[in-house]
Amino acid sequence: MPGYGTATGCGEVARSAATAVGKRREVARSGKKWQEAPPLPPRESVEKRYSQNSVGILNYDIMARFRRRTCIILLLFILFICSIMMALKTLRPDRAGFGDPFGLGLLPELQQRTVLLDNKQNSLNRAPGDTVTRVSNLHSIAVNTMKASMSSVKKLEEELSSPNYNFHIFYYTWYGNPQFDGKYIHWNHPLLPHWDPKIANNYPKGRHNPPEDIGANFYPELGSYSSKDPTVIEAHMKQMRSASTGVIVLSWYPPGMADENGEPTDNLVPIVLDYAHKYNLKVTFHIEPYKDRDDRSMYHNVKYIIDKYGSHPAFYRHKTSTGRLLPLFYVYDSYVTIPEIWANLLTVSGSQSIRNTPYDALFIALLVEERHKHDIHRSGFDGMYTYFATNGFSYGSSHHNWASLKAFCDSNNLMFIPSVGPGYIDTSIRPWNNHNTRNRVNGKYYETAFSAALLVRPEIISITSFNEWHEGTQIEKAVPKRTGQVVYLDYKPHKPNVYLELTQKWSEKYRKEQEQWLM
Repeated sequence: MPGYGTATGCGEVARSAATAVGKRREVARSGKKWQEAPPLPPRESVEKRYSQNSVGILNYDIMARFRRRTCIILLLFILFICSIMMALKTLRPDRAGFGDPFGLGLLPELQQRTVLLDNKQNSLNRAPGDTVTRVSNLHSIAVNTMKASMSSVKKLEEELSSPNYNFHIFYYTWYGNPQFDGKYIHWNHPLLPHWDPKIANNYPKGRHNPPEDIGANFYPELGSYSSKDPTVIEAHMKQMRSASTGVIVLSWYPPGMADENGEPTDNLVPIVLDYAHKYNLKVTFHIEPYKDRDDRSMYHNVKYIIDKYGSHPAFYRHKTSTGRLLPLFYVYDSYVTIPEIWANLLTVSGSQSIRNTPYDALFIALLVEERHKHDIHRSGFDGMYTYFATNGFSYGSSHHNWASLKAFCDSNNLMFIPSVGPGYIDTSIRPWNNHNTRNRVNGKYYETAFSAALLVRPEIISITSFNEWHEGTQIEKAVPKRTGQVVYLDYKPHKPNVYLELTQKWSEKYRKEQEQWLM
């Protein structure tokens, strides 16, 4: 913009004076009476008016250009969107309405979610008795989706670490939500009272209220999910495979049975097997303490599992030192049943002996107290595991006892399977149990447990757990979350997958050390 006293300003004044003289001469030639023009404004006034006019003209010119450019860009964008829509329309079925989520069918993962979303409302309107039908439909969807995405799995195989079949991880399918189950299951876990009424009165009572308030101290990245959701099952398989685990130890109750806070889950086994096979994982069973569990019912249920699922390619069989391939079953709370009852099933001379039959297997008992090791041996079990992720909670879960337990097992031809975990906290369901909390220490607790396990050179290491959220032992991805009344724990400063990465790290370390053990 021109300033005071500049050459441009003086030129403007000169041009105005010349124009006035010219007009006076024209009037004189025409014979008209000349009317004196008003005096010229001072130079400062001219310059100010010129400056204002220049700014206005400049602003108008800029706005005009901006409007033209905006209109052109908007027109091009509309044309681009229309061309994309027309192109996609030619790729979708003719029956699809314009309001359908067209284009999603091009991506197998999104196609799967779309099909499930279409079926969610229908599943909520069905009667509770239709559970088997719903699971069957979900199984069909899962199978069709897997067929459509096998090429992506092959690419995934190249990216993921190879599975380690000596790393077994405990997995739970007892979670539910309204979209797939008509209600929340397990996420709304009740607050369990202390057995001493005097202590119990000092703590809150009631039940959690999902989705913001769940029965866990951490919050899953997948939210308050349903174990029936095929997309959740696949996400879990991918995470477990990325951690380089190889065998899923599936929590199992017989058909029609469940824990006191859940519902039957045996009908989910086929879907779990199918997705496990897709990711080259194997599945074995963690037989829970169902009602009236004894030698007779165990024989019947082992026979059921092997007959129904034993032919599936994902069904796990362990190669013994004698070269036999046998199923392997973990038996939770095995100490509740007396050794004499177990001996009926697990010894060659037992009245219900399963030995040397088509249903023979490796049976792994839970060791809690030191005396249990003798009961386990007398019962005819093939080995023991420690399960609990709380170092010092029990004799079996205390790391410093693993060497003596391994020595006992070696001398009695038993398998010793130590259980490692990332930490422990269950105060969301047992608010009085603070003294058993084990801080994760940003992964150091987990690595210490792995280090202790490798010192005893076990054939198998078990991991507690992939997704036991109530007890805070999960390595599944968790995210920071804060609600009005609850602030959940998280894995910061690390990423949500930090415990998957640590598991993969120790899986590789185990492989290398095992090669040296066998030399």
